[in-house]
Amino acid sequence: MKRNLYNRVIQKIRKEYYIRKFRRQFAGQALPIKLNVGCGTDYKPGWINLDNNSDHNIKQLDLNWDMRYYMPFPSESVDFIFNEHFLEHLTVEQGKSAIQEFLRILKPGGVLRIAMPDLENTVKAYYDEDWRNSPTLKKFGLTFIQTRAERINIGFRWWGHQWLYDWEELERRIREVSETVQITRCALRQSEYPELRDLETREESVLIAEVRKPL
Repeated sequence: MKRNLYNRVIQKIRKEYYIRKFRRQFAGQALPIKLNVGCGTDYKPGWINLDNNSDHNIKQLDLNWDMRYYMPFPSESVDFIFNEHFLEHLTVEQGKSAIQEFLRILKPGGVLRIAMPDLENTVKAYYDEDWRNSPTLKKFGLTFIQTRAERINIGFRWWGHQWLYDWEELERRIREVSETVQITRCALRQSEYPELRDLETREESVLIAEVRKPL
């Protein structure tokens, strides 16, 4: 309990520090401010790249931050937010809190792009008669899998997955945070916004939503 309280106090101090730094750094900037949240090793130039680096494998990072805490940015200060294979690593409540924070820091008219694997594909793979020959198993070193049950359980439980989404579930959870946002389903690497095109690095990121904050 004391450790958790200590961590929250430290994060609050860090948050206030980075908010002040953000305001100094971006005061009067005309270019759009873009966040790459849970960036992992995908460092995007021109973006602010955030991750908690839990695997200690990230060589280039703008901000080491635990997304279970409030984001260290002023309200209505960011134009675009992108995350890929991020929300499924949080519990439902943590995910909703993260979305709430994203919407808080987005400017009116700002856009959040969420990209993740689709639960529907995971279930389809379970029923695929030729599942043993799936290229996905070879790509991710999963050729040791012996049964359909093993495969679907790995899809749910490995890589730190906490909650998998299909479109219905993702839209539902976003709406639980805000009824007023505009939600659009997008194709891989496609967007009406030039800043949000060609961002995904994984072909498995087939469930993609853009969430636009009302003006």
